[in-house]
Amino acid sequence: MLLKGKHVVLGVSGSIAAYKIASLASMLVKKQADVTVIMTPNAVNFINPITFEALTGNKCLVDTFDRNFQFNVEHVALAKMADVFLVAPASADVIAKAACGIADDMLTTTLLACRCPKIFAPAMNTRMYENPVVQDNIKKLKDYGMEVVTPAAGYLACGDTGAGKMPEPEVLFEAIVCALTPKDMAGKKLLVTAGPTQESLDPVRYISNHSTGKMGYAIARQAMLRGAQVTLVSGKTELQPPAGVNVVPVVSAADMAAAVKTAASEQDIIIKAAAVADYRPASVAQEKMKKKDGELSIELERTEDILAWLGVHRREGQFLCGFSMETEHLLENSRAKLEKKNIDMIVANNLRQEGAGFGTETNVATILTKDDTVELPMMSKEEVADRLLTCILGKKEGLE
Repeated sequence: MLLKGKHVVLGVSGSIAAYKIASLASMLVKKQADVTVIMTPNAVNFINPITFEALTGNKCLVDTFDRNFQFNVEHVALAKMADVFLVAPASADVIAKAACGIADDMLTTTLLACRCPKIFAPAMNTRMYENPVVQDNIKKLKDYGMEVVTPAAGYLACGDTGAGKMPEPEVLFEAIVCALTPKDMAGKKLLVTAGPTQESLDPVRYISNHSTGKMGYAIARQAMLRGAQVTLVSGKTELQPPAGVNVVPVVSAADMAAAVKTAASEQDIIIKAAAVADYRPASVAQEKMKKKDGELSIELERTEDILAWLGVHRREGQFLCGFSMETEHLLENSRAKLEKKNIDMIVANNLRQEGAGFGTETNVATILTKDDTVELPMMSKEEVADRLLTCILGKKEGLE
């Protein structure tokens, strides 16, 4: 796991949003991160330090001169251990101190001693957040190389509505993961397709498949975390698009083909993970087709083969990867597809294998190239995506 063995320091300042950090700490621990929480003296008025100690298994620090901590010079020792430091909620006071180098409590002294990536999540009243002084201090943090997560807008605890609401724990979790992920795909443009296509039969009905888009979305997210500029061409799904990814929504196979063709020439890497319908109704009724006695036959026609089109029109140096979902003869059918479509790599899945298939959180994949076969054990789709991108980077460098 990406967070296994990583030491995350969470700095909690005096804000009503402090209670949300308990959920974030729990998320990080579940991903095997080592988490230490530092609270300002005012923060303990909103949430008890014992909560964080129970969630993280580590002592929650408040007092700079706490002699019960395991290190003699706590703030320096902790700063050396930290792989990333997130201040959330970041009050106007803490932001001002950090921007000016003031270190008068455990949180700010540790922050000043850290050389790891630092992230701030402002949380305050809208009028405070929009105050030019606060905005200047936020700009200073950015100028010093620190990341500032844009606050959400909405109803605030004070009763006002506007900007200044601390982002949800899931957003902060993503910011931490992004800061800890090596940017080995920086400067590369990657397009990935995901989800099913829908082929209309009439205004009510359509032909589709069981794809949920989870694999394609996992690839888009991992590529973004590794620094790539990502375009996600997605059929209709119930998934939340990854932050920092350019999403192009489509419905039919023809829509997806048009979107891919428009963006293809600019891409360094294209991964076709979508489950595109091979056939569509030859004619689409303008009104709902009424039920009648007897059987009904629907004439179907082929949709365009997007992957084959990419194989013919690929530009020099472009890397193409397809997906193959099979129910039998997995390797034979997938390798035949690899050669026929003129692509560099194919990811093969067997729908009947436990842990693989549509809608699951895991996958069991085999990565095929012209020369290699890499069988992956059952793992999360995020892990499969990460292994796939690593394989692509290695193969692509060999082609250049």
